[in-house]
Amino acid sequence: MNLPFFIARRYFLSKRQKNFINIISMLSMVGVAFATAALIIVLSVFNGLEVLLRSLNTAFDPELRIEALKGKSFEVNNQLLSSIQSVPGVKIVTQVIEDYAYIRYHNADMVVTIKGVSENFLDQHRLDEHITEGNLRLWQDSIPFAIIGRGIRYTLSAEVTDNMHALQVFYIKNYKSGTIDPSKMYSRKNIRPGSVFSIEKNYDENFIFVPLDFARELLDYGNRRTSLEVQTDGSDLNRVQTALRHTMGKDYSVLTNDEQHKDLYRLMKIEKLFTFLSFALLLLVVSINIFFSLMMLAIDKKKDISILTAMGAPSSLIKRIFLTEGALISCIGATAGLLFGALLCYLQDNVGLVGMGMENAIVANYPVEMKVSDFLLTSSVILVISIVLSIRPAILASRSYSIDHL
Repeated sequence: MNLPFFIARRYFLSKRQKNFINIISMLSMVGVAFATAALIIVLSVFNGLEVLLRSLNTAFDPELRIEALKGKSFEVNNQLLSSIQSVPGVKIVTQVIEDYAYIRYHNADMVVTIKGVSENFLDQHRLDEHITEGNLRLWQDSIPFAIIGRGIRYTLSAEVTDNMHALQVFYIKNYKSGTIDPSKMYSRKNIRPGSVFSIEKNYDENFIFVPLDFARELLDYGNRRTSLEVQTDGSDLNRVQTALRHTMGKDYSVLTNDEQHKDLYRLMKIEKLFTFLSFALLLLVVSINIFFSLMMLAIDKKKDISILTAMGAPSSLIKRIFLTEGALISCIGATAGLLFGALLCYLQDNVGLVGMGMENAIVANYPVEMKVSDFLLTSSVILVISIVLSIRPAILASRSYSIDHL
């Protein structure tokens, strides 16, 4: 058996005459346990929020988006579409025209982002699980239909079952300064609301999907498109992205879903980093008791240290005993904290201990996602802290030999 571990374990389990040392050791373990559990829970919540955001963004935005590096739009022809479709891994290429428009329904009006999409957009099935009213469609019997966000539906009091009234969509043209006729300053088309989607508040209150031909005529885009949305057949996304970049050339960008929202994900990672550093500092503070516990233990065990030294034990053995003692206190507290944090995260994920506290929240309870990397990182931080705090008491203990203590 490892001698430093054997002696450290005996010190840890033995009933000391000075009960104050026991109290400090217990406080150290409890403090480490709670700080560790809190760190695991907070990191898991950040992971859960990131997973939730990715699922929402994936539902609204494509796997890959092709955009022009310069300018708002670019020319699209059959040859370009055929070359993209021929790239291995590409399944669906959806043409998109996106711009701001002004819409009116009865006496209500608002500014929205109108997104014209080719009919194969529905084949991507991104909105299938997010339709709350009506039937998901863009055309029926040569009649165009709009897919509107739930926030827009509430603002306009639009009804998908109302066959008598349509959405009036207006778009301001780039007219010349000398134009006097108001009718030449804007274009107008009518479209009936066919269904309502609900993904996330920002999308629900701003976006309306319409057929590509409707948007092209309203906005006068001709053969120009603002983007092309690509769905793969499940092939490696990075490989398809690289192939598309080679096909499109240097004048176009091909962005994955993560790259389309890189600022948001970067912000979340920064918040998670600073939260981790804050809780690591808290863990350091609550672990200070380990230092005082080992210092008093070194004073309490001067006789034992002197006996071991007289029997030929080197100072390195004395140091390892106290380093092991500090590690024992930290490891027991950390293990309890990791288990307790994992249990709370499991209950939150399966039962829902803490709700979002909002009526129209995307999910009822705070999402959590446990990752092995968080457990390993937290354990590593605790191990480093315990070693750092145990070094000074271990050095002092190794110098506590005195003939007077024998």
